[in-house]
Amino acid sequence: MPFALYLLALAVFAQSTSEFMLSGLLPDIARDLGVSVPAAGTLTSAFALGMIAGAPLMALLGRRRPRRQALLVFLSVFLLVHVVGALTDDFGVLLATRVLAALAHAGFLAIGLTAATGMVAPDAKGRATSVLLGGTTLACVVGVPAGAGLGHLFGWRSAFWAVALLSAPALAAIARSVPGDRAEPAGAGPGVRAELRVLRRPRLLVTLALAALVNGATFCTFTYLAPLATEVTGLRAAWVPGVLALFGVGAFAGVTWAGRLADRRPLPVLAAGGAALLIGWLLLALGAGNAAATVLLVPVLGALAFGVGSTLITRVLYEAVDAPSLAGAFATSALNVGAALGPVLGGAALDGGLGYRAPVWVSALLVGAAPAALGFVRRGGRERQVA
Repeated sequence: MPFALYLLALAVFAQSTSEFMLSGLLPDIARDLGVSVPAAGTLTSAFALGMIAGAPLMALLGRRRPRRQALLVFLSVFLLVHVVGALTDDFGVLLATRVLAALAHAGFLAIGLTAATGMVAPDAKGRATSVLLGGTTLACVVGVPAGAGLGHLFGWRSAFWAVALLSAPALAAIARSVPGDRAEPAGAGPGVRAELRVLRRPRLLVTLALAALVNGATFCTFTYLAPLATEVTGLRAAWVPGVLALFGVGAFAGVTWAGRLADRRPLPVLAAGGAALLIGWLLLALGAGNAAATVLLVPVLGALAFGVGSTLITRVLYEAVDAPSLAGAFATSALNVGAALGPVLGGAALDGGLGYRAPVWVSALLVGAAPAALGFVRRGGRERQVA
């Protein structure tokens, strides 16, 4: 894999640390800013909503600009809004910074996915995607627990400062090492309307919906994993970073494993992994009161969720190969439809007085809704390609 691809993954690591770290900071943010935990959970949903809208919009804005230039602009904006977030005492302002950070992250990831798959052979999209998304899973392993630990020791604002500082070397590395390219001239390549028409393909739409369901289930539980661990499992708050790290270790293993299979054997990954994921959510919902069961299931669920999810992203990139500017945006938006829906549904279950196990049950329901879509994909074509 090209070295520049790993530098893109470094930037994704910084951005994903911010996206996921709120799972360990929500109780502290809620107390400090005088809002409820479900209200604080809207920070995650706001980020996801910004990603949904931002992915296609930012990809279109960056379509006629050199990719390196667009990546640098998006990462610079991301850094600056984290400084504002670290300084504010107003929940509304913090919410706005999450939306702006999401727009910047969406643009970076949408263009980054397209750039990453453009750096490798046409049949190696899965491996390129796994490297880039490896930055996300490493954020779960290192960045998110570190953010939770900083928040526990020095307050939640310290985690925002850390993300801003972490983005700076990524910015410098991309400026120096990512190959430059020319802006796409007007009229070159397929037009915007032609790329958008790709969305009419039924198999692509089903794959996008499946990715949204799986990621919605992941975020539904992950957003409220800290209170689940402390209020249901009975772990002390100091153990929360370790629980988040376990999820991240599993996620990294899942993305790595899936990256080796997504180009050649996607359907076995989706079928077997999806079934195992449903069983895993059900087991966690039933066994969350047991510390040993929780500690065992959290990394397994991380591996399954990210392994299935990254395989679906690879399928989107293959299916939308003739939408070179927007393929990454389609994939990014699908993931974040789920990332927005999951915390909202989990928060609604909490507001309904159903307890901190409720988000896990919702995750099981979301994955349980996926087999019909998966069956459609299975009937749609050959095993090697969902096309």
